[in-house]
Order: sequence, then structure tokens, then C-alpha cells
Amino acid sequence: MLTIGEKFPSFSVTATVSTTKDKEFETITDESYAGKWKLYFFWPKDFTFVCPTEIAGFAKLNKDFKERDCQILGGSIDSEYVHLAWRNNHPDLKNLPFPMLSDLKRSLCDQLGILDLNAGVAQRATFLVDPENIIRFVYVTDGSVGRNPQEVLRVLDALQSDELCPCNWHKGEATLQA
Repeated sequence: MLTIGEKFPSFSVTATVSTTKDKEFETITDESYAGKWKLYFFWPKDFTFVCPTEIAGFAKLNKDFKERDCQILGGSIDSEYVHLAWRNNHPDLKNLPFPMLSDLKRSLCDQLGILDLNAGVAQRATFLVDPENIIRFVYVTDGSVGRNPQEVLRVLDALQSDELCPCNWHKGEATLQA
């Protein structure tokens, strides 16, 4: 698995970006959000139980991530058409404010080292990537355990502070002095 300090891999995938007819899909690459922080989070499969709770959780914080110049990108090994069907059929996903990446060929998941070889799906992995496309945070949970989007936002704040941040530090609190 790629980890902190490594470059996020080059990729080009189709993403579901809308439920509006003829505006549903867009090509997203590693250069689509140049100069921004990126939050990439992956889930095993669409139409499952834990995944929509996380996706909705990140969607609720989208404004907070945008205020920090961070683009959220979610993805799985499902096709863009499956993403669209899920968005159209799940009330919490209809108006997602960020792209759903389709890694149907499993190329990006494979490059990241998050492809579960036994199940053939993405692990529940999260990457915060800085504007130079360097991975600064990695978070992976068991498939049955959902992530904490608020914690990912807290870590982004800490990374953007460029300071030493103690345990449970939150934006606006004192940092450590070496």
C-alpha cells in the first residue's frame, strides 16, 4: 500500500458527477484539481450498508473541506452506471457534491495497493493528498467499520497548520512548541 510521503499515482477514470441527464459523467485525472488538497476515499461496493453512511458523512462536510481548498473524491470498483443507479435510488446520495470515481479496471486501487485480492474490491481506504500530489495521511478500516469524516477533516486542519499538533488537536487550539 502506498503511504505517507509517496506520490499519488497517475490515473484517468470516468466519474459520476450528477444525476442530470446528459451531464452525469466526466473524466477525472490526477491533474483535475491541480494545486488543491484532495481527499480520496474508497469503499468496497455500491448498494451496500456501511458505504452510504460514510459517503453521506463526507457530503455533509463538503463545504468544510472546500473552505480548506480540498476536493473530495470518492470511488469504488463499480462502473459509473452503477454509481448513477445508486445515486438515483438512495436518498442520501442523490445530490452528492463530489465525484464518484469508477475504477472498473481496478487500476487505481491496484496502484494504491488497496485492492482486496480475495474479494476483488477496494478496501475501505482514505488518502489526504497535498497540492503537490504527495500522500500526507492514510486511513484504512476493516470492511465492516465505517470511517469518521470529522476525524479526516481534523487531520487536514492539522496538516495545513504546518505545526506540531498534539493528540485530539482541533483548529484554533494551541500547537506544540519544540
